[in-house]
Amino acid sequence: MKEARKSSRDDVKYCHTMNQKYYVTTPIYYVNDIPHIGHTCTTLAADALARFAKQQGKEVFFLTGTDEHGAKVVEAASKEGVPPQEFCDQVSQRFRDIWPRLNIQNDYFIRTTNPKHKEIFSRLINQLYDQGEIYKKKYGGWYCVGCEKYITEKDLVDGKCPDHNRPPIWQEEENYFFKLTKYVPILIEAIQNPHSPYYYQVEPEAKRNEVLSRLKDDVIDISISRANVPWGIPIPWDKEQTTYVWIEALCNYYSALEINNRLDFWAKDVEIDHLVGKEILWFHAAVWPAMLIALNLPLPKRIFAHNFYMVDGQKMSKSLGNVIAPEEMIKRYGVDGTRYLIYTSFPHTNDSDVGWSRFTEKYNSDLANGLGNLVSRVARLCEKAQLERKPEVQFGCPNEFTHTVNNLKFDQALAYIWEKITQVDKTFNEQEPWKQSGEALKKTLRTSVTSLHEIAYLLTSFLPQTAEQIKEQFTGEIQARTPLFPKIDA
Repeated sequence: MKEARKSSRDDVKYCHTMNQKYYVTTPIYYVNDIPHIGHTCTTLAADALARFAKQQGKEVFFLTGTDEHGAKVVEAASKEGVPPQEFCDQVSQRFRDIWPRLNIQNDYFIRTTNPKHKEIFSRLINQLYDQGEIYKKKYGGWYCVGCEKYITEKDLVDGKCPDHNRPPIWQEEENYFFKLTKYVPILIEAIQNPHSPYYYQVEPEAKRNEVLSRLKDDVIDISISRANVPWGIPIPWDKEQTTYVWIEALCNYYSALEINNRLDFWAKDVEIDHLVGKEILWFHAAVWPAMLIALNLPLPKRIFAHNFYMVDGQKMSKSLGNVIAPEEMIKRYGVDGTRYLIYTSFPHTNDSDVGWSRFTEKYNSDLANGLGNLVSRVARLCEKAQLERKPEVQFGCPNEFTHTVNNLKFDQALAYIWEKITQVDKTFNEQEPWKQSGEALKKTLRTSVTSLHEIAYLLTSFLPQTAEQIKEQFTGEIQARTPLFPKIDA
């Protein structure tokens, strides 16, 4: 874990609560696969940001869901021997089942097979067509079914898509196109100039540079329809074609709010965050903003693209049998143990290399022997001293901590908390309360208990169940309990 910058309590400024709206989204996950650690890290990141925003007094809407159209879905459903809709229902349910188990509290789960989404998208795409933003032409190119997109020859490695390790197919047909090139100068200005009326941020910086480089290179208009993919939303003015899955999928961020009568969250003064994986950055940082500008709708404030997970130095894949599923992590480490391990390994800027042995080692070191052991030691002495504690202290979020959370530097945010845990443990050992008695003992314990309450407050966005347990255990009559994080045999 990276070490957070040390600061004394005296020089830490605390943030003020802000009564404003915050809208955070994950990508909608494609139903050709079941949930794994990659899906989980993005959804947990959104959950932490949503919880933290609520802690600051903001009104929050948190969206996730599943993307259920396109050639990939038909291919996957065919392998399972079921119709596409039945296949979508089954896999989407896997996502809807696992997020509550991880204590993820999204406000809505959208499915692109929802008739209301289809209706809203059809209205939006019709508006673009009526405005002259869409035209028809013949086009041919290399198409990767796995990526659901056209790719260039320079993107290939040994003639194969590097993400799916299979050759693309040559696809040539007459489709409808959105005039993306028309908006390239506006997009470049919107990313580079904070004074642009369309200003939005692409983060981290390396991803921003990547998008700008591509915008300044060889951008072409994007096909928004397919002629031979029946599993999709029909083009409203041409029923012979269906919408390219990416174009309608992007609109879920808007349609979900309209479905819930919450379009007040899609406004210029709302803080809108899109969290995505690096492989889908272009669609979110270029295609989607261009569509919004054309529709005269507000843009998100930030698109954040994280990197991938590696497993013991290898790319995670079904063929290698090294896919890490959230169900297995919960079984081994519990809910908050799983949350902690994912937040501390979050692939913010670079790929994150993880593995079961390293997860177990970190769980034991930081949770079982660290926080869990400290809580048990303090509680036992409090029970022995018959100490009671009334909640009288109000805590805040230090600016340093707020900055790391808002910038998705979760490892640094947790390092900040664990620095406090280490300091409390060090002070506890130095004062040797087990050798004290009377008022001296109670004074030492009150200080430790107050520190644990502050730690619980800071943990609320990351380990909500643990934070609540600590607050509850150290309020009123304090008693020793079962360890928060039982040690696991390696």
